[in-house]
Amino acid sequence: MSVAYFDTSALLKRYVTEAGSEWVKTLLSADDAPFIVTSHLAVVEAACAFARRAREGNLPAEALDNLLRLFEYDVAYRYHVLELSPATIDAARDLALQHPLRVYDAVHLATAWLANQELVRAGKPPLTFVCADDRLVGIASATGLLTDNPHGHA
Repeated sequence: MSVAYFDTSALLKRYVTEAGSEWVKTLLSADDAPFIVTSHLAVVEAACAFARRAREGNLPAEALDNLLRLFEYDVAYRYHVLELSPATIDAARDLALQHPLRVYDAVHLATAWLANQELVRAGKPPLTFVCADDRLVGIASATGLLTDNPHGHA
């Protein structure tokens, strides 16, 4: 996969150890690592996920600060972060009317779907939607996206 859209469930695996983390870390550190695309929504979701782990006692405070700094660095320099646009919101609404999607899942899927359309229109290979949620992976596949789930590699 030369371009991969990572939703937050898959992206977090780079920063915390859980099922599928080894695969994500190996993929993203490989010489032929894919170009990573995600939604700006992932910035908020990741901060919430890290903070929740700290509140629940699963992450020491100093580790929270380190994870946030590392994630912010990656957002600035390693990932291509797509802003939410009116077209993305419209596509998310349309996808939610066709499929049983939660709000943030609809936004991630719409962002990936629109990015994939741009790639294909430009004559480039399609992106792969990487997500750790079986239900969302199934819906993404139904919309025509190539998909991968880190849990399938755990």
